[in-house]
Amino acid sequence: MAQQQLNIYATYAYTDAYWALSPEDQKAFRSKLSSEAIALGHGTHFYSVFPCRADADFMIWSAWIAEEPEVSAKALVDYNQIADGWRRYIKPVQILWGFTRPSMYSRGKSEQDMDAFDESRCKFFIVYPFTKTKEWYLMGVDARQGMMNEHIKIGKQYFDVKQLLLYSFGLQDQEFVVSYEVENPVRFSELVNALRGAEGRRYTAADTPLVTGVHLKPEEFVR
Repeated sequence: MAQQQLNIYATYAYTDAYWALSPEDQKAFRSKLSSEAIALGHGTHFYSVFPCRADADFMIWSAWIAEEPEVSAKALVDYNQIADGWRRYIKPVQILWGFTRPSMYSRGKSEQDMDAFDESRCKFFIVYPFTKTKEWYLMGVDARQGMMNEHIKIGKQYFDVKQLLLYSFGLQDQEFVVSYEVENPVRFSELVNALRGAEGRRYTAADTPLVTGVHLKPEEFVR
């Protein structure tokens, strides 16, 4: 992943005004939302969230190549202006965002890396905010690298689980936004269970709330 990216994961819930619309008008709104969301970013993907969560109906993943600060500024301003026209019928529940950058713990590109601009997506998508404890950052680099090596070794055993890590230090409440793609959600659950026994788990301050979504092609979202 050579180019820096801005990624936004936004979950939304339909409002009472939306549910008061006729089925035809609901579909017309979803069509409008879909076309406007696709035009916003360099990559856009839709996910059904309910019934995996009770507080949100769907999620939009928007991504931009953002090597220059003005690209990020324009993306955020444009998103606000376009979403303003959605507010009567949907309300934002949670928005997580951040930037990609090379990892200090692993070198080179992995086959498990997710490509935000690939139109071919796995069926399940999981995203959550993540924060380490202060003790983690006060340790030496070698100690942290050793624990991350264990983490990476476990992750490679689940080769079918793809991942994308965003950095959001100083931009949101969390330090990272972690996201995964997988065809079988049981595999991801097994991976998380395995990682619970890793030494680095001692230094996790927060890693919730989790959002699980099922990928929808634009026409499936509108249908």
